[in-house]
Amino acid sequence: MSKNLVIVESPAKAKTIEKFLGADYVVKSSIGHIRDMPKKDMGVNIENDFQPTYAISADKKKVVADLKKSAKTAEKIYLATDEDREGEAIAWHLQQALSLAEDTPRIVFHEITKGAITDAISNPRTINTDLVNAQQARRIIDRLVGFEISPVLWRKISGARSAGRVQSPVVRLVVEREREISAHSPVSTYKVKANLVNKTSQSLEVKLGKDFDSREEALAFAEALLKSTLIVESIDTKPSKRSPKAPFITSTLQQEASQKLGFSVKQTMSIAQNLYREGAITYMRTDSLNLSEVAISAAQDEIISKYGKDFHQARRYKTSSTGAQEAHEAIRPTDLTKPTILGLDDQSAKLYSLIYKRTLASQMSDAQLQKTKINISISERSENFIADGEILSFAGFLEVYDYIAAEDKLLPEVSKGDELTLMDMSSRESFSRAKPRYTEASLVKEIEQMGIGRPSTFATMITTVQDRNYVVKDTREGAQREYQMIEIADGVISQLTQTENTGAEKNKLFPTNVAYLLVDFLVKNFRNIIGYEFTANLESDFDLIAEESKPWAGVIRNFYEPFHEQIELAKDISRDETHGKRDLGEDPVSGKPVSVRFGRYGAYAQIGTQDDEEKPTFASLRTGQDIENISLDEAIELFKMPRTVGETDGGEVIKANYGRFGPYIQYGKKYVSLKEVSPEEVSLETALELIAAKEKFDAERIIKVFEDSEIQVLNGRFGPYIWNGKKRGKGQKNVTVQKVFGDKEPADLSLEECKKAIEGKIKAKKAKAKKSKKKAPAKKKASS
Repeated sequence: MSKNLVIVESPAKAKTIEKFLGADYVVKSSIGHIRDMPKKDMGVNIENDFQPTYAISADKKKVVADLKKSAKTAEKIYLATDEDREGEAIAWHLQQALSLAEDTPRIVFHEITKGAITDAISNPRTINTDLVNAQQARRIIDRLVGFEISPVLWRKISGARSAGRVQSPVVRLVVEREREISAHSPVSTYKVKANLVNKTSQSLEVKLGKDFDSREEALAFAEALLKSTLIVESIDTKPSKRSPKAPFITSTLQQEASQKLGFSVKQTMSIAQNLYREGAITYMRTDSLNLSEVAISAAQDEIISKYGKDFHQARRYKTSSTGAQEAHEAIRPTDLTKPTILGLDDQSAKLYSLIYKRTLASQMSDAQLQKTKINISISERSENFIADGEILSFAGFLEVYDYIAAEDKLLPEVSKGDELTLMDMSSRESFSRAKPRYTEASLVKEIEQMGIGRPSTFATMITTVQDRNYVVKDTREGAQREYQMIEIADGVISQLTQTENTGAEKNKLFPTNVAYLLVDFLVKNFRNIIGYEFTANLESDFDLIAEESKPWAGVIRNFYEPFHEQIELAKDISRDETHGKRDLGEDPVSGKPVSVRFGRYGAYAQIGTQDDEEKPTFASLRTGQDIENISLDEAIELFKMPRTVGETDGGEVIKANYGRFGPYIQYGKKYVSLKEVSPEEVSLETALELIAAKEKFDAERIIKVFEDSEIQVLNGRFGPYIWNGKKRGKGQKNVTVQKVFGDKEPADLSLEECKKAIEGKIKAKKAKAKKSKKKAPAKKKASS
């Protein structure tokens, strides 16, 4: 009996949906995209209105063959890919690849529940070609950019891999923020805090309503304070409120999961996708703040039953972002009677709980507060001390979300006209800060506000710039800095110099050296690729294709023609123009110029020039240093390496240094990485211990060597293997002994056997034999 065939994107989703639809339906998965433009050529016919050529991906041929087979016998076929543009495009590719009719039913749903699935089956539509064209236009432009600009970058900038249309502005944001931070000159001010007591000896913490620009001003204030009478001038108490935030959309979920749970953007989307596929939450790629009336009603029931009527307030949020088109609803649990779901792993449970609480809180009452502000006059000065207090009078939504169980900030009993006594005071020098470096979450917020991405692209944009080594997520130690303190204790003024750690960063985004070169090159030569407004306008054009049937070929042509002209002009740019040489000053010893620049193997410092009689000397920049910020002193320090540590027992000189792959020690032609100690600090004793461990490891690693051959039999992480003696990237080949020779003793292998294994002459034969062995018992079992 033939069944109805439903095609979805993911196998996990297929299993969940099949349970809802029953015996008359079979649900199969395309496992994402099945077709794309071929990798070997551009796949876009520029002369014929940018018509793309599609081919079934090599890894999807078996999937497509299986779907074709199922489609032939199916009574009815439903295309049930994701509801965004990407999903619409996958549905269209399935229709084309499987030779399905144009009116093949297309069903969409933003939650995987029985009600949503059966409702979708009952109300199918056909493929929306406008959504498909919007996705095609995006894909074709991205292909044109990657295909034409990448060869230019490979020739002009060492280390540059490619420049994506939406990724490049993201790199630019990180580079420009880093340059802002480097250009920032800290300005110091003095902030004053004090502790006062009332007539019943209760303490009152106050701050001065003004900061001082200099130590002299702060000291003058302290001297005047000791002579002053402190009087309560006014007490203002007024009600205040806090309202809940809207339910999650893609960007806010990524930001909140980063801040509250420490998840990366990629991690958040991966977990959310699994929750969606399991039917726990609605679709996770959305910029709509809307909640369905069913969800609002369910939230009302849950809030009233758990907390009472006073805690409920129905709210309907309006989406403010232009071009919101990725889904019909915000991210919410599919069943609001479930604050937790059994069987979830720890991270999934945490993210689900965050989504559940945010959704429920969005339908709850405001939190009510009582805020008190006390102004205290200082008789010898014009400034006032201020004390702030806050009491939570009604928790409202804070009962569920954002509430930190802390004591209310209560103020002691004082009345207008009361005289207060000074206990102590501190005036601390503080320094202005530059804008903070981006985290993954704050970068998502920025690109969303600028309109240079859409929910379905946020995670990919952030991940891609890191994968291409243009941006690194790093934790860095700060530096010590002195600051001044003026204190009053027991009626005596004292002045202190103290130190603090400044500039420490945790999981922040930093540009790599190649990112600076890439951004400068693109800003100078490809304003349309890296321009924020241009990228945002192109996103708006994609929206117009999807929503108003704007001709997609015209959008591509308007982009491509000026872009291609710039490609032709960029071919004449020399590498010297792109490699960012920066002069730092003179070497105090030789008097020669010191400079930094980017080369084939990364950023390096140079003393001297190519025109000098003596060749210039070079030193690689270390991790965390970049050509934009390194100082002359830091560059000179690099040339103190390599450092001679001592000698081995055999008389070989031991040197410590920094290299492309990190710090190391060298003895003879051998190298040992340094992990626990720096090249400047490593002692001879430690170096000898590391060398002894390296020698022991090498001795145990080598099982067999052959005369007059580079081939060796070695011990590795996954057992003994045969190595052809070539280095990585130069024809290296490893063959696991057990896979080819089974239980044969590795030390007994002959050179001839090893050569045949490397050439693949034995492997195929053995693999075939193993396969036939596995089949025999299966047949026996079937016939019994």
